[in-house]
Amino acid sequence: MELERIRGVVDILGQIEEDFTVPKNIRIKIKGVVESLNQETLSIDIRIDIGLQELDEISDDPNLSSFTRMQIWNVLSALESI
Repeated sequence: MELERIRGVVDILGQIEEDFTVPKNIRIKIKGVVESLNQETLSIDIRIDIGLQELDEISDDPNLSSFTRMQIWNVLSALESI
């Protein structure tokens, strides 16, 4: 069940990563979050913690549009509930 929810989060992050209206530095960071969440050598708790920390940092970026910021906040909420 947790893996399914992580896959859903990864799908949303993939959409953000493919959105060319999102600044390139943010897309690169999102790609890193996706890689961290998919890293099967780490426990789920550690993957989620890494994702939460990185997404929290990304959400503070002043170049982020309000729509993308809301998407990231939704992802943060989803990860926190896992």
